[in-house]
Amino acid sequence: RLCVTLLYLPPSASLKRIAYILVFDSCVLPALSVCQAATADLGDVPHRSQRELGSPVLPAYLSKVQQNRDFVDQAITALLEELQATGTFNSLLCIIDEEERRKSQLQDIVLKEEEAKSKTKVLQRQLQDIRKENALKLQDRDCFIAHLKDQLQETKARTALEKSYVTKCSKLLVYQEQKLNASSEKQLLEMIQLFHDRMDEEKRAHAEMEGFLKRHQARLEEKLEMWMEQYEKDMEEKQQEISTLRNARASNLLQLQELARKYQHSEQVVKEDRVQKLLLRQQLEMDRNQRNAALKIQSWWRGTLVRRQMGPHRKGKKTTTAAKKKKK
Repeated sequence: RLCVTLLYLPPSASLKRIAYILVFDSCVLPALSVCQAATADLGDVPHRSQRELGSPVLPAYLSKVQQNRDFVDQAITALLEELQATGTFNSLLCIIDEEERRKSQLQDIVLKEEEAKSKTKVLQRQLQDIRKENALKLQDRDCFIAHLKDQLQETKARTALEKSYVTKCSKLLVYQEQKLNASSEKQLLEMIQLFHDRMDEEKRAHAEMEGFLKRHQARLEEKLEMWMEQYEKDMEEKQQEISTLRNARASNLLQLQELARKYQHSEQVVKEDRVQKLLLRQQLEMDRNQRNAALKIQSWWRGTLVRRQMGPHRKGKKTTTAAKKKKK
């Protein structure tokens, strides 16, 4: 049954299916021996399929089938040896894992190649778009160059007209400037004569002002001498006032030093008194805390004696005292 199943499996059948067929069959070892003998006859399967289908088989496909058949033969041989030796099929599981990993790697490579192809197609389309855009830009630039040439011809004609107009205007401006310069020269000569007359008047006024300032200077010198004498008198009076103020300042400094010594002494006394009061307050607080702690310990101990019936609160003593009273 296993041999028939393997014969009719397609070439791309998964190795995991073959492993399940091999492992969960009730007759594993006989089936493996039969399969190993039957793999030699698998070469007739492509020819039978070719004859049955009536279509030619590609040599690449035949080589692929032969490689798969050889690989299955090697895997079954190794599995048979392991089953006969140790009774396990770890080699088959390792082969299956290796094939699955190789298959996943091939799938990743195929996916990457497809992505690369799609990217190349996109880039080719983008390149075609860029080429079309560049062609359009070249056409626009050619049109723009033709337009600029037309503008150049227009500007040349316009500059020729402007040049003739500028020459005529410049000649007219020169004639007008000559007339203006002649009139302005006449005005300047008149102004020079007027300035000469004013200079003569200024000279006379300067002489009169100089005489007045000299007389005023003499009067000011007299007043300066009078103010200097007054200044010397005021300086002597101020010196006397300064000497009296210095003496008063010295006496005030002595009084200030005496008051500072008294303040320091009183401050020292106040500090010592504060320190003593602080120590006394700390001592009182410590005594109060110790007294509260002793009271708490005593209350806790009394409560412990009552709860645990220790000392004078024992039950045995009460019963004995009650019995003695009854006997009496």
